[in-house]
Amino acid sequence: MNVSEFMWKRLQEWGLKRAYGYPGDGAGGIDVALQREIDAGRVEYVQVRHEEMAAFMASAHAKFTGQVGLCFATSGPGAIHLLNGLYDAKLDHVGVVAIMGQQARTCMGSNYQQEVDLQSLCKDVGSEYIVTVTEPSQMRHAIDRAVRIARDKRAPTIVIVPNDLQELPYKDGPVAHGYTHTGIGETVTSKVPDMRGLQDAAALLNSGKKVAILAGAGALEATDELIEIAELLGAGIAKALLGKAAVPDELPYVTGSLGLLGTKPSWDLMKECDTFLMVGSAYPYSEFLPDPGQARGVQIDINPSNLSLRYPMEVCLQGDSVATLRALIPLLQRKTERSWREKIEKEVATWWKVLEARAMTDANPINPQRVFWEMSPRLPENAIITADSGSVANWFARDLKIRRGMKASLSGGLASLGAGTPYAVAAKMAFPERTVIACMGDGAMQMNGLNVMITISKYWKQWENPRLIVLVLNNRDLNQVTWEERVQLGEGKTTATQSIPDFPYHKYAELLELKGILVDHPDQIAGAWDEALSADRPVILEARTDPDVPPLPPHITLQQAKAFLTSLPTEPELLDVIRGSAKEMLATFLPTKKS
Repeated sequence: MNVSEFMWKRLQEWGLKRAYGYPGDGAGGIDVALQREIDAGRVEYVQVRHEEMAAFMASAHAKFTGQVGLCFATSGPGAIHLLNGLYDAKLDHVGVVAIMGQQARTCMGSNYQQEVDLQSLCKDVGSEYIVTVTEPSQMRHAIDRAVRIARDKRAPTIVIVPNDLQELPYKDGPVAHGYTHTGIGETVTSKVPDMRGLQDAAALLNSGKKVAILAGAGALEATDELIEIAELLGAGIAKALLGKAAVPDELPYVTGSLGLLGTKPSWDLMKECDTFLMVGSAYPYSEFLPDPGQARGVQIDINPSNLSLRYPMEVCLQGDSVATLRALIPLLQRKTERSWREKIEKEVATWWKVLEARAMTDANPINPQRVFWEMSPRLPENAIITADSGSVANWFARDLKIRRGMKASLSGGLASLGAGTPYAVAAKMAFPERTVIACMGDGAMQMNGLNVMITISKYWKQWENPRLIVLVLNNRDLNQVTWEERVQLGEGKTTATQSIPDFPYHKYAELLELKGILVDHPDQIAGAWDEALSADRPVILEARTDPDVPPLPPHITLQQAKAFLTSLPTEPELLDVIRGSAKEMLATFLPTKKS
């Protein structure tokens, strides 16, 4: 076999059998070899419209399946386009292997067409492993190391393959000086810290009277263990955004998301606790955690570089979240004093009433929160929900009630606009039997979503369950940044940069022979969700929402209030902004009254 054929064979032996990519002459030999694998039924290929989508899909594949994601692109511009999605994988700590084409070895250094120094270009995003293959026998250890490092270090790795090498005959190197022979197999490590560390952690947690837990992406498989520990310690559980599906929101002591997009109960939980357990999270915003010295801390993380990074922890346990929590549980004592838990549950119950009141507040024409509030109880079992960056992430974080068995994710550390729809495609490819819903703002939809809808139209008929719904909040505004400028910079809306064109998203769906639904009145929302969830094909559900409904933070600081007041003299939509903000504040403080 040639080098490209061997490459695909070796990737399959590692279990990587779905590739997201786009062709090009810099990867011509790779494309030809891939076609043979597709024809033989050994590899599933998802052809994207833009290489950035391939990398986003590979990142999402890793997040939703726990496996290594795989993407590839041609040389030059194709490889450059992969970068954003690879950074998404890097910042959210998931394993992705990227195969990049390159110009012929014979012309490297000659300023040849599409010749880009990919080693230098990718040295940051591929810092764990990046290699250019220059000799056929090198391909074996290049693939072996790329997959193993991506899997075990949860990071993107990169293999660059010059096009004149791709169709050369492959042969293993000899057993001789200057050659290396790698292999395939599981990496077996100790996933549980030693007993002394567990005992120290247990003693600290047992001594606490007000225990707060923060669960992140590393705790997504630790649902039962988190629940048992919360029951033992009478604790509340807040969730980092990537940990939204770690525990179901129906539990009365789950306070929801933490941070600027989070909830007031999560803010209060962190600011009033005396003991803090952080599991599987590198949560970035220290101002939303307990104040240093306020609480004694225990942290569990598989990555030692995350330990005591955001909060000065007293006990740091490096280990797998599930295994470590299981080992910790027998050492914990059940707390009989439950006043802390009762306070948490009361605040959570009140908060859900506040969210309902906010969602039902009148807006022009539709309150975006209501779109999510009506969606939440209608979500099918085991649904997968993706979200994009922007104000839509606020409503995803707060108003959506996740139940056990569901999956949910978005671009976390990178917070890249345009990731929601490629995430949804990757979820659907990995779990074709599940209903997938992508929650998009119109800015993200115009950036990448319209592109990805073509990919959806290409593949949807092969899915066991055809339901993939793309919700688009059409408010003609880059809304999150608009509100950030008001609240953080004290400036009114900058219409030249923030206003975006209107577009008939529901009609675009029909152009692709998909289903389009338009909602422009609040009374239509419930019926639209029912119609979308019973459709026989993918749907774009376009909701025309009010950009002047504020994504209120869980705690308004004096600085934020001053900045907002400062923005009013330069605000072009002054009356609407004041009206929308007043209604939401009234619903917050008087949730039983109709605003």
